[in-house]
Amino acid sequence: MTTTMNEPATRPATTVPRLLPAAPEDLRRHLARYGPAPYRGRAGLLIGDIEASGLTGRGGAAFPVHRKLAIVAQARGRKVVVANGAESEPASRKDELLLRAAPNLVLDGLQLAAEATGATEAHLYTHYGATPEILRALAERAAAGLDPVRVTITQAPPRFLAGQESALVNHLGGGPARPTFQPPRVTERGLRGAPTLVQNVETLAHIALIARYGPRWFRAAGSRAEPGSMLTTVYSPDGKCRVIETEIGTPLKNLLSSGPETQAWLVGGYHGAWLALPQAALTLDALTLDNGTLKKYGAAAGAGVLAALPSDRCGVTEAARVVGYLAAESAGQCGPCLNGLPRIAAGLAELAGPRPRRAVRADVERWAGLVEGRGACHHPDGTVRFVRSALTVFAPELSRHEKGQCSATNRRPFLPLPDGIPTSEDDWI
Repeated sequence: MTTTMNEPATRPATTVPRLLPAAPEDLRRHLARYGPAPYRGRAGLLIGDIEASGLTGRGGAAFPVHRKLAIVAQARGRKVVVANGAESEPASRKDELLLRAAPNLVLDGLQLAAEATGATEAHLYTHYGATPEILRALAERAAAGLDPVRVTITQAPPRFLAGQESALVNHLGGGPARPTFQPPRVTERGLRGAPTLVQNVETLAHIALIARYGPRWFRAAGSRAEPGSMLTTVYSPDGKCRVIETEIGTPLKNLLSSGPETQAWLVGGYHGAWLALPQAALTLDALTLDNGTLKKYGAAAGAGVLAALPSDRCGVTEAARVVGYLAAESAGQCGPCLNGLPRIAAGLAELAGPRPRRAVRADVERWAGLVEGRGACHHPDGTVRFVRSALTVFAPELSRHEKGQCSATNRRPFLPLPDGIPTSEDDWI
Protein backbone atom coordinates (compact mmCIF):
# COMPACT_ATOMS: atom_id res chain seq x y z
CA MET A 1 0.00 0.00 0.00
CA THR A 2 1.35 3.44 -0.91
CA THR A 3 0.32 7.04 -0.61
CA THR A 4 1.34 10.45 -1.87
CA MET A 5 0.74 13.87 -0.31
CA ASN A 6 -2.44 14.25 -2.34
CA GLU A 7 -4.18 11.35 -0.62
CA PRO A 8 -6.01 11.83 2.69
CA ALA A 9 -4.78 10.23 5.90
CA THR A 10 -6.37 9.48 9.25
CA ARG A 11 -4.71 8.99 12.65
CA PRO A 12 -4.00 6.67 14.30
CA ALA A 13 -3.95 4.41 11.23
CA THR A 14 -2.31 1.02 11.34
CA THR A 15 -1.40 1.27 7.66
CA VAL A 16 0.17 4.04 5.63
CA PRO A 17 0.05 7.01 5.22
CA ARG A 18 1.68 7.75 8.54
CA LEU A 19 4.21 10.51 7.98
CA LEU A 20 2.95 12.58 5.06
CA PRO A 21 -0.18 14.69 5.59
CA ALA A 22 -2.61 15.48 2.78
CA ALA A 23 -1.20 19.04 2.75
CA PRO A 24 1.55 20.88 4.66
CA GLU A 25 0.54 21.37 8.29
CA ASP A 26 1.17 24.31 10.62
CA LEU A 27 1.39 23.81 14.38
CA ARG A 28 -2.36 24.25 14.95
CA ARG A 29 -3.24 21.48 12.49
CA HIS A 30 -0.38 19.33 13.76
CA LEU A 31 -1.62 19.52 17.35
CA ALA A 32 -5.22 18.97 16.27
CA ARG A 33 -4.14 15.75 14.58
CA TYR A 34 -1.65 14.39 17.11
CA GLY A 35 -1.90 16.34 20.36
CA PRO A 36 1.27 17.30 22.26
CA ALA A 37 4.24 14.93 22.29
CA PRO A 38 4.15 12.59 25.33
CA TYR A 39 6.89 11.15 27.58
CA ARG A 40 7.63 14.34 29.47
CA GLY A 41 9.67 13.20 32.47
CA ARG A 42 9.52 9.52 31.37
CA ALA A 43 12.48 9.38 28.99
CA GLY A 44 13.45 5.78 29.70
CA LEU A 45 10.09 4.52 28.46
CA LEU A 46 10.73 5.99 25.02
CA ILE A 47 13.94 4.04 24.47
CA GLY A 48 12.17 0.85 25.55
CA ASP A 49 9.30 1.50 23.15
CA ILE A 50 11.70 2.26 20.30
CA GLU A 51 13.45 -1.05 20.95
CA ALA A 52 10.14 -2.91 21.01
CA SER A 53 9.04 -1.21 17.80
CA GLY A 54 12.06 -2.47 15.83
CA LEU A 55 12.62 0.97 14.28
CA THR A 56 15.81 1.26 12.25
CA GLY A 57 17.40 4.40 10.85
CA ARG A 58 15.87 5.75 7.64
CA GLY A 59 18.98 7.61 6.49
CA GLY A 60 20.42 4.59 4.69
CA ALA A 61 22.32 2.46 7.21
CA ALA A 62 19.22 0.89 8.85
CA PHE A 63 20.98 0.74 12.25
CA PRO A 64 18.70 -0.05 15.24
CA VAL A 65 17.63 3.32 16.60
CA HIS A 66 17.35 2.30 20.24
CA ARG A 67 21.04 1.35 20.37
CA LYS A 68 22.24 4.82 19.43
CA LEU A 69 19.76 6.38 21.84
CA ALA A 70 20.95 4.14 24.66
CA ILE A 71 24.64 4.79 24.03
CA VAL A 72 24.18 8.55 24.26
CA ALA A 73 21.73 8.28 27.17
CA GLN A 74 24.24 6.26 29.21
CA ALA A 75 27.11 8.69 28.56
CA ARG A 76 28.09 11.33 31.08
CA GLY A 77 28.35 15.08 30.72
CA ARG A 78 27.07 17.35 27.97
CA LYS A 79 25.18 15.65 25.13
CA VAL A 80 23.97 16.76 21.69
CA VAL A 81 21.22 15.62 19.32
CA VAL A 82 21.12 16.39 15.59
CA ALA A 83 18.28 16.06 13.10
CA ASN A 84 20.03 15.20 9.85
CA GLY A 85 18.07 16.44 6.84
CA ALA A 86 21.07 16.72 4.52
CA GLU A 87 20.00 14.13 1.95
CA SER A 88 23.11 14.55 -0.18
CA GLU A 89 21.98 11.80 -2.53
CA PRO A 90 21.07 13.81 -5.68
CA ALA A 91 18.15 11.51 -6.49
CA SER A 92 16.50 11.67 -3.05
CA ARG A 93 13.63 14.07 -2.32
CA LYS A 94 11.99 12.47 0.73
CA ASP A 95 13.58 14.48 3.55
CA GLU A 96 13.01 17.77 1.77
CA LEU A 97 9.33 16.94 1.35
CA LEU A 98 8.94 15.75 4.94
CA LEU A 99 10.47 18.94 6.35
CA ARG A 100 8.23 21.03 4.15
CA ALA A 101 5.02 19.08 4.80
CA ALA A 102 5.39 17.93 8.42
CA PRO A 103 8.18 19.92 10.12
CA ASN A 104 6.51 19.67 13.53
CA LEU A 105 6.58 15.88 13.43
CA VAL A 106 10.36 16.01 12.91
CA LEU A 107 10.80 18.63 15.64
CA ASP A 108 8.69 16.57 18.04
CA GLY A 109 11.01 13.63 17.42
CA LEU A 110 14.08 15.81 17.94
CA GLN A 111 12.81 17.05 21.32
CA LEU A 112 11.85 13.53 22.38
CA ALA A 113 15.33 12.27 21.43
CA ALA A 114 16.87 15.12 23.43
CA GLU A 115 14.84 14.18 26.49
CA ALA A 116 15.53 10.46 26.12
CA THR A 117 19.29 11.01 25.92
CA GLY A 118 19.54 13.92 28.34
CA ALA A 119 20.85 16.23 25.61
CA THR A 120 20.87 19.96 26.24
CA GLU A 121 21.83 20.99 22.71
CA ALA A 122 19.84 20.33 19.52
CA HIS A 123 20.60 21.02 15.86
CA LEU A 124 18.78 20.78 12.54
CA TYR A 125 21.19 20.26 9.65
CA THR A 126 19.94 20.58 6.05
CA HIS A 127 21.17 21.67 2.64
CA TYR A 128 18.43 24.30 2.52
CA GLY A 129 19.15 25.93 5.86
CA ALA A 130 16.45 28.00 7.53
CA THR A 131 13.49 27.55 5.17
CA PRO A 132 10.23 29.47 5.73
CA GLU A 133 8.48 26.26 6.83
CA ILE A 134 11.10 25.49 9.47
CA LEU A 135 11.31 29.08 10.71
CA ARG A 136 7.53 29.27 11.07
CA ALA A 137 7.38 25.94 12.87
CA LEU A 138 10.10 26.92 15.33
CA ALA A 139 8.49 30.33 15.96
CA GLU A 140 5.06 28.79 16.59
CA ARG A 141 6.53 26.16 18.89
CA ALA A 142 8.48 28.79 20.83
CA ALA A 143 5.32 30.87 21.28
CA ALA A 144 3.51 27.77 22.55
CA GLY A 145 6.38 26.83 24.88
CA LEU A 146 6.69 23.35 23.37
CA ASP A 147 10.45 22.97 23.03
CA PRO A 148 12.57 22.70 26.18
CA VAL A 149 15.77 22.54 24.09
CA ARG A 150 16.54 25.34 21.64
CA VAL A 151 17.15 24.19 18.06
CA THR A 152 20.01 25.65 16.02
CA ILE A 153 19.73 25.46 12.21
CA THR A 154 22.88 24.88 10.16
CA GLN A 155 23.11 24.78 6.37
CA ALA A 156 25.12 21.88 4.96
CA PRO A 157 27.45 22.48 2.02
CA PRO A 158 26.33 21.02 -1.33
CA ARG A 159 28.56 17.96 -1.17
CA PHE A 160 27.62 14.28 -1.38
CA LEU A 161 29.41 13.38 1.87
CA ALA A 162 28.16 16.38 3.85
CA GLY A 163 25.43 14.30 5.48
CA GLN A 164 27.75 11.54 6.70
CA GLU A 165 27.59 11.78 10.50
CA SER A 166 31.26 12.46 11.21
CA ALA A 167 31.35 15.02 8.37
CA LEU A 168 28.21 16.60 9.83
CA VAL A 169 29.80 16.86 13.27
CA ASN A 170 32.95 18.38 11.79
CA HIS A 171 30.91 21.04 10.00
CA LEU A 172 28.78 21.86 13.06
CA GLY A 173 32.04 22.38 14.92
CA GLY A 174 33.21 24.95 12.38
CA GLY A 175 35.32 22.70 10.16
CA PRO A 176 34.94 21.26 6.66
CA ALA A 177 32.19 18.70 6.06
CA ARG A 178 34.62 15.81 5.63
CA PRO A 179 34.32 12.36 7.19
CA THR A 180 36.88 11.21 9.74
CA PHE A 181 38.22 7.78 10.56
CA GLN A 182 36.29 6.01 13.32
CA PRO A 183 36.39 4.99 16.16
CA PRO A 184 35.60 6.83 18.27
CA ARG A 185 32.10 7.12 16.88
CA VAL A 186 30.18 10.35 17.26
CA THR A 187 27.87 8.70 19.81
CA GLU A 188 30.95 8.44 22.04
CA ARG A 189 32.82 11.61 21.09
CA GLY A 190 31.05 13.95 18.73
CA LEU A 191 30.42 17.68 18.53
CA ARG A 192 33.13 19.46 20.53
CA GLY A 193 33.84 16.17 22.30
CA ALA A 194 30.28 15.55 23.51
CA PRO A 195 28.43 12.28 22.84
CA THR A 196 26.24 13.12 19.87
CA LEU A 197 23.11 11.45 18.54
CA VAL A 198 22.66 11.97 14.78
CA GLN A 199 19.35 10.75 13.36
CA ASN A 200 17.79 11.22 9.96
CA VAL A 201 14.72 13.49 10.00
CA GLU A 202 12.43 10.67 8.83
CA THR A 203 13.66 8.51 11.71
CA LEU A 204 12.79 11.30 14.16
CA ALA A 205 9.31 11.62 12.69
CA HIS A 206 8.78 7.90 13.27
CA ILE A 207 9.96 8.35 16.87
CA ALA A 208 7.32 11.05 17.36
CA LEU A 209 4.59 8.65 16.19
CA ILE A 210 5.84 5.66 18.20
CA ALA A 211 5.86 7.87 21.31
CA ARG A 212 2.16 8.58 20.72
CA TYR A 213 0.83 5.26 19.47
CA GLY A 214 3.30 2.68 20.75
CA PRO A 215 5.36 -0.15 19.27
CA ARG A 216 2.40 -2.43 18.46
CA TRP A 217 0.89 0.27 16.28
CA PHE A 218 4.21 0.77 14.50
CA ARG A 219 4.58 -2.97 13.85
CA ALA A 220 1.12 -3.16 12.29
CA ALA A 221 2.81 -2.09 9.05
CA GLY A 222 5.82 -3.67 7.37
CA SER A 223 7.18 -7.13 8.08
CA ARG A 224 7.99 -8.87 11.35
CA ALA A 225 11.74 -8.62 10.72
CA GLU A 226 11.60 -5.06 9.36
CA PRO A 227 8.51 -3.29 10.68
CA GLY A 228 7.05 0.06 9.78
CA SER A 229 6.81 2.24 6.72
CA MET A 230 9.41 4.25 4.84
CA LEU A 231 9.50 7.16 2.45
CA THR A 232 10.80 6.38 -1.02
CA THR A 233 11.74 8.60 -3.95
CA VAL A 234 10.58 6.84 -7.10
CA TYR A 235 11.56 7.58 -10.70
CA SER A 236 9.41 6.11 -13.45
CA PRO A 237 10.69 5.47 -17.00
CA ASP A 238 9.10 8.72 -18.23
CA GLY A 239 11.38 10.63 -15.85
CA LYS A 240 8.66 11.68 -13.42
CA CYS A 241 9.65 11.71 -9.74
CA ARG A 242 7.34 11.23 -6.79
CA VAL A 243 7.77 10.61 -3.06
CA ILE A 244 5.75 7.67 -1.75
CA GLU A 245 5.23 6.33 1.74
CA THR A 246 5.10 2.55 1.61
CA GLU A 247 5.21 -0.40 3.96
CA ILE A 248 8.55 -2.16 4.22
CA GLY A 249 8.25 -5.46 2.38
CA THR A 250 6.15 -4.05 -0.46
CA PRO A 251 6.84 -5.81 -3.80
CA LEU A 252 9.06 -3.61 -5.96
CA LYS A 253 6.77 -4.20 -8.92
CA ASN A 254 4.09 -2.24 -7.01
CA LEU A 255 6.41 0.76 -6.92
CA LEU A 256 8.40 0.48 -10.17
CA SER A 257 7.49 -0.23 -13.75
CA SER A 258 8.40 -3.74 -14.94
CA GLY A 259 7.03 -3.42 -18.46
CA PRO A 260 8.84 -3.35 -21.81
CA GLU A 261 9.68 0.34 -21.33
CA THR A 262 12.00 -0.62 -18.42
CA GLN A 263 15.34 -2.42 -18.73
CA ALA A 264 16.60 -2.41 -15.11
CA TRP A 265 15.87 -1.14 -11.61
CA LEU A 266 18.18 0.93 -9.44
CA VAL A 267 17.52 0.24 -5.75
CA GLY A 268 19.05 2.28 -2.92
CA GLY A 269 20.36 5.21 -4.94
CA TYR A 270 23.93 5.95 -6.01
CA HIS A 271 25.38 3.81 -3.24
CA GLY A 272 22.85 1.14 -4.14
CA ALA A 273 22.71 -1.55 -6.79
CA TRP A 274 21.24 -2.24 -10.20
CA LEU A 275 18.84 -5.17 -10.51
CA ALA A 276 18.07 -6.92 -13.76
CA LEU A 277 14.36 -7.49 -14.26
CA PRO A 278 13.60 -11.21 -13.91
CA GLN A 279 11.50 -12.84 -16.59
CA ALA A 280 9.47 -15.08 -14.27
CA ALA A 281 6.50 -13.44 -12.54
CA LEU A 282 7.10 -15.57 -9.44
CA THR A 283 10.63 -14.19 -9.09
CA LEU A 284 9.35 -10.68 -9.67
CA ASP A 285 6.89 -11.09 -6.80
CA ALA A 286 9.75 -12.18 -4.53
CA LEU A 287 11.63 -8.87 -4.99
CA THR A 288 10.43 -6.78 -2.07
CA LEU A 289 11.53 -3.51 -0.47
CA ASP A 290 13.30 -4.85 2.61
CA ASN A 291 16.95 -5.38 3.39
CA GLY A 292 16.60 -9.08 4.15
CA THR A 293 15.35 -9.79 0.63
CA LEU A 294 17.46 -7.25 -1.23
CA LYS A 295 20.66 -8.53 0.40
CA LYS A 296 20.25 -11.75 -1.58
CA TYR A 297 20.62 -9.68 -4.74
CA GLY A 298 23.51 -7.55 -3.50
CA ALA A 299 21.27 -4.56 -2.83
CA ALA A 300 19.75 -2.68 0.13
CA ALA A 301 16.87 -0.28 0.67
CA GLY A 302 19.32 2.48 1.58
CA ALA A 303 17.74 5.93 1.72
CA GLY A 304 14.78 4.73 -0.34
CA VAL A 305 15.71 5.83 -3.87
CA LEU A 306 14.13 3.64 -6.57
CA ALA A 307 14.49 4.20 -10.31
CA ALA A 308 13.22 2.32 -13.35
CA LEU A 309 15.75 2.85 -16.14
CA PRO A 310 13.95 3.24 -19.47
CA SER A 311 14.79 0.86 -22.30
CA ASP A 312 15.85 3.66 -24.64
CA ARG A 313 18.85 4.67 -22.47
CA CYS A 314 22.33 3.16 -22.23
CA GLY A 315 22.84 1.68 -18.76
CA VAL A 316 26.63 1.84 -19.09
CA THR A 317 26.49 5.54 -19.92
CA GLU A 318 24.17 6.24 -16.99
CA ALA A 319 26.43 4.31 -14.61
CA ALA A 320 29.53 6.10 -15.89
CA ARG A 321 27.89 9.50 -15.32
CA VAL A 322 27.00 8.66 -11.73
CA VAL A 323 30.41 7.17 -10.87
CA GLY A 324 32.13 10.22 -12.35
CA TYR A 325 30.07 12.32 -9.97
CA LEU A 326 30.81 10.07 -6.98
CA ALA A 327 34.55 10.22 -7.68
CA ALA A 328 34.40 14.00 -7.93
CA GLU A 329 32.49 14.26 -4.66
CA SER A 330 35.02 12.26 -2.65
CA ALA A 331 36.66 14.02 0.28
CA GLY A 332 40.02 13.05 -1.20
CA GLN A 333 41.65 12.31 2.15
CA CYS A 334 42.25 8.56 1.91
CA GLY A 335 43.82 6.37 -0.75
CA PRO A 336 40.70 4.53 -1.96
CA CYS A 337 38.98 7.85 -2.77
CA LEU A 338 42.05 9.83 -3.82
CA ASN A 339 43.43 7.20 -6.17
CA GLY A 340 40.88 4.44 -6.64
CA LEU A 341 37.58 6.16 -7.44
CA PRO A 342 38.97 8.45 -10.18
CA ARG A 343 40.58 5.43 -11.88
CA ILE A 344 37.30 3.49 -11.69
CA ALA A 345 35.37 6.49 -13.03
CA ALA A 346 37.81 6.92 -15.92
CA GLY A 347 37.55 3.21 -16.72
CA LEU A 348 33.76 3.31 -16.78
CA ALA A 349 33.83 6.42 -18.97
CA GLU A 350 35.95 4.50 -21.49
CA LEU A 351 33.60 1.51 -21.30
CA ALA A 352 30.70 3.86 -22.07
CA GLY A 353 32.40 4.96 -25.27
CA PRO A 354 32.89 3.14 -28.57
CA ARG A 355 35.36 0.25 -28.74
CA PRO A 356 36.98 0.44 -25.28
CA ARG A 357 40.21 -1.45 -24.77
CA ARG A 358 39.65 -5.08 -23.86
CA ALA A 359 41.55 -4.80 -20.56
CA VAL A 360 39.44 -1.95 -19.18
CA ARG A 361 36.56 -4.05 -17.85
CA ALA A 362 38.95 -6.31 -15.94
CA ASP A 363 40.82 -3.25 -14.65
CA VAL A 364 37.64 -1.72 -13.25
CA GLU A 365 36.73 -4.99 -11.52
CA ARG A 366 40.22 -5.26 -10.04
CA TRP A 367 40.28 -1.65 -8.84
CA ALA A 368 36.89 -2.13 -7.21
CA GLY A 369 38.31 -4.96 -5.13
CA LEU A 370 41.30 -2.84 -4.10
CA VAL A 371 39.28 0.08 -2.66
CA GLU A 372 36.55 -1.88 -0.90
CA GLY A 373 36.62 -1.74 2.91
CA ARG A 374 39.62 0.57 3.07
CA GLY A 375 38.15 4.06 3.17
CA ALA A 376 37.74 6.56 6.00
CA CYS A 377 33.98 6.20 5.44
CA HIS A 378 31.72 3.96 3.36
CA HIS A 379 31.87 6.13 0.22
CA PRO A 380 34.22 3.76 -1.64
CA ASP A 381 32.17 0.72 -0.58
CA GLY A 382 28.90 2.24 -1.76
CA THR A 383 30.45 3.28 -5.06
CA VAL A 384 31.89 -0.20 -5.61
CA ARG A 385 28.48 -1.76 -4.95
CA PHE A 386 26.97 0.46 -7.64
CA VAL A 387 29.83 -0.28 -10.09
CA ARG A 388 29.82 -4.04 -9.68
CA SER A 389 26.08 -4.28 -10.17
CA ALA A 390 26.34 -2.14 -13.32
CA LEU A 391 29.06 -4.39 -14.78
CA THR A 392 26.82 -7.42 -14.18
CA VAL A 393 23.41 -6.09 -15.20
CA PHE A 394 24.67 -4.20 -18.25
CA ALA A 395 27.11 -6.88 -19.42
CA PRO A 396 25.30 -7.29 -22.78
CA GLU A 397 25.57 -3.54 -23.35
CA LEU A 398 29.29 -3.63 -22.52
CA SER A 399 29.73 -6.27 -25.21
CA ARG A 400 27.94 -4.04 -27.73
CA HIS A 401 30.25 -1.15 -26.91
CA GLU A 402 33.28 -3.36 -27.48
CA LYS A 403 31.95 -3.83 -31.03
CA GLY A 404 31.43 -0.11 -31.50
CA GLN A 405 27.65 -0.30 -30.97
CA CYS A 406 25.19 1.11 -28.43
CA SER A 407 21.53 0.22 -27.92
CA ALA A 408 20.47 3.68 -26.73
CA THR A 409 18.04 5.63 -28.90
CA ASN A 410 17.76 8.50 -26.42
CA ARG A 411 20.97 10.28 -25.36
CA ARG A 412 19.33 12.54 -22.79
CA PRO A 413 20.61 11.80 -19.23
CA PHE A 414 18.06 10.04 -17.05
CA LEU A 415 19.42 9.87 -13.50
CA PRO A 416 19.58 13.32 -11.81
CA LEU A 417 22.94 14.91 -10.99
CA PRO A 418 23.78 18.41 -9.75
CA ASP A 419 24.88 21.02 -12.28
CA GLY A 420 28.54 21.96 -12.61
CA ILE A 421 30.16 18.79 -11.24
CA PRO A 422 33.84 18.11 -12.05
CA THR A 423 34.35 16.07 -15.19
CA SER A 424 38.00 15.07 -14.95
CA GLU A 425 40.53 13.91 -12.39
CA ASP A 426 42.23 17.33 -12.49
CA ASP A 427 38.94 19.03 -11.66
CA TRP A 428 38.33 16.49 -8.89
CA ILE A 429 41.58 17.46 -7.17
